[in-house]
Amino acid sequence: MSWTTEDIPVQDGKIIVVTGANSGLGYWTTYHLAKRHAEVVMACRNTSKANEAADKIRKDFPSARLDIMELDLADIESIKRFSEAFHKKYKQLNILINNAGVMAIPERRTKQGFEMQFGTNHLGHFVLTSLLFDLIKKTRGSRVVTLSSLMHKRGEIRFEDLNWDSDYSKWKAYGQSKLANLLFMLELEKKIKSSGNSVISVASHPGWASTNLQAKGPEMEGSNIGLWLNNLGNNLLAQSAEMGAMPTLYAATSHDVTGGKYYGPSGFGGLRGYPHEENINAEKADMKVADRLWKESEKLSGINFSIN
Repeated sequence: MSWTTEDIPVQDGKIIVVTGANSGLGYWTTYHLAKRHAEVVMACRNTSKANEAADKIRKDFPSARLDIMELDLADIESIKRFSEAFHKKYKQLNILINNAGVMAIPERRTKQGFEMQFGTNHLGHFVLTSLLFDLIKKTRGSRVVTLSSLMHKRGEIRFEDLNWDSDYSKWKAYGQSKLANLLFMLELEKKIKSSGNSVISVASHPGWASTNLQAKGPEMEGSNIGLWLNNLGNNLLAQSAEMGAMPTLYAATSHDVTGGKYYGPSGFGGLRGYPHEENINAEKADMKVADRLWKESEKLSGINFSIN
């Protein structure tokens, strides 16, 4: 039998943070969590768009509990401000969903000078998770869900040049950032188990979901051919953004989920379908690399991520 959004357990009393909640996968993740009575903190860079998204959700669910808070994952100071504001408002965090990201964009830099895809997709979420972890670890049954991608299989962690100061390749940089997401999930789970804490760290991926994420790169490049190819691929192969959000919703809410696992679509090469547990490629899940990446992330961000 296929797991659907109707199988999401009631989330009464739960506080859930979703990064990038205003569109695409983040929007549908928020939509279904709010439908099941969670209080969802929509952590978004653009609060105007987040308010528009929240209004759409409230049209279907007038009693939806949605809190919009500004968060720019490409700026460590913004992440710190978000954490401070969150701690003033909330005393628990049941689920953190590290969803937001950028994909295959022209070379850009974060506020602190990191390559944008590595800095946003991985390093920003690393910092966010570290700053919220005191609330996560004291909340019973809490989870951290980190979104990776099928493209992690093409990723390599370039310790000699994590920030692509030379030979920038938008797709290789994206692959590195998504492999970093998966390695972060695994290392976080390892450290949690060593500490004896009950937090669950898991990862998910959407397969090929039709969102505005794919179009950003061609738009920034002014590439009409790129936009045409993106639309063609979405029309031929992609599933809806709502379906793409299902592995994340499963990872965040299913009672069958265990730490250190990876969830994605079950059909057509992992591109589409209902959620299931995926096998993690042993070559990519190198825990020595994961440990080194954690230490490098602490060094780059200036954040000491303590689990205890």
